[in-house]
Amino acid sequence: MGFADTLMVGRYGTDELAAAGFVNNILGLLIVGGMGFSYGITPIVGALLGEGRTHAIAGKLRNGLFACTAVGLLLMLLATLLLLSLPLLGQPEELLPLMRSYLFVLLLSLLPQMVFNAYKQFSDGIQDTATPMWIMLIANVLNVVGNWALIFGHLGLPELGLLGAGISTLLSRLVQLLLMAGVFHLSKHYELYRRDFPKSSLAKADLRELYRLGVPLALQLGMEAASFSFSVLYVGWLGAAALAAHQIVIIISQFFFMLYYGLSAAVAVQVSYFRGKGELEETRDVAAAGVHLCWLIALCQGIPLFLLRREVGYLFTSSAEVSALVALLIIPFLIFQVGDALQCTYANALRGMARVKSMVWIAFLAYVVISLPLSYVCGFVCGWGLVGIWMAFPFGLTTAGLLYYREFRK
Repeated sequence: MGFADTLMVGRYGTDELAAAGFVNNILGLLIVGGMGFSYGITPIVGALLGEGRTHAIAGKLRNGLFACTAVGLLLMLLATLLLLSLPLLGQPEELLPLMRSYLFVLLLSLLPQMVFNAYKQFSDGIQDTATPMWIMLIANVLNVVGNWALIFGHLGLPELGLLGAGISTLLSRLVQLLLMAGVFHLSKHYELYRRDFPKSSLAKADLRELYRLGVPLALQLGMEAASFSFSVLYVGWLGAAALAAHQIVIIISQFFFMLYYGLSAAVAVQVSYFRGKGELEETRDVAAAGVHLCWLIALCQGIPLFLLRREVGYLFTSSAEVSALVALLIIPFLIFQVGDALQCTYANALRGMARVKSMVWIAFLAYVVISLPLSYVCGFVCGWGLVGIWMAFPFGLTTAGLLYYREFRK
């Protein structure tokens, strides 16, 4: 969804692309943190499935929906504070009106996204990954059509530019939630789990378990996202062209990352299932297979991206300056793919094992202690500018990957 938004907003204007880049990077920190919290549902459900205790799963979903709703409201509050703080963040003055309207609409989409996440992680836990996949594909198609109509003013609708992209994303996330909730509550597909849903209730023990797993996962993913999101503050000091180039490569990076994370989510699902069955030897094989497949994906995508690095920027913008900066950023981006695939896989393997507390200090070391300060040093102290900011990412991601691997083997 973010890839489509960036592609289409970039065709509308460079200022709009730069504004979208800043908002999406900062708001992405909240979205990824919230997504991390919801990931605590999967190992709980997966272990129950492995143990054969399917009657207890509906109660976990009810408590997961409650917890994710509470977190969604918290994220909306934090996004509102960010909206009020925009003038204090040192960004180009001409971009602030675009940022304000876009951010306001997107913060409204945080609650439906979090509730959808609860349903999705439940589906992943029972090893039904296809249903949420199809629903998300439908939402993405609706988002592209909405972008086309609202950004550029087609189908008799007003030309809203960046605001139109935000409205389209909000509507797509609402449709996504309604479809997922409808499938669970109305279809025969989930009847086995739905029949226990009315009898279930909120339970302090279940909520404590969700928060015990979800909060460390939210912090871990949040700190990882922070190493990218907070770097946009540094990039904003370099001007609108740097912001636009940064956003283009970030969205390409997110596309790669989501492919790794999708495959790694399968690792978490399988690891939690085998953990529930008590077959721990299988969990090592699953994790090893996952990282090998992620590296294969990195290789298959990285080679054409490297060869086309001078052209890829023109997919998003007609600016030669922005495209030249994109070509430079592709190099550090490709360097960190090995570490990114490694940390994705073994973070999810630890999630499947419900061993999440150690992930917090690993993420803090890799992303807060190493990556963020190194971005500033390379970018401004060493004078390497935008490329220097990006050169810190391989160090943070690879450190995290190696430490997650060590923790999982332990």
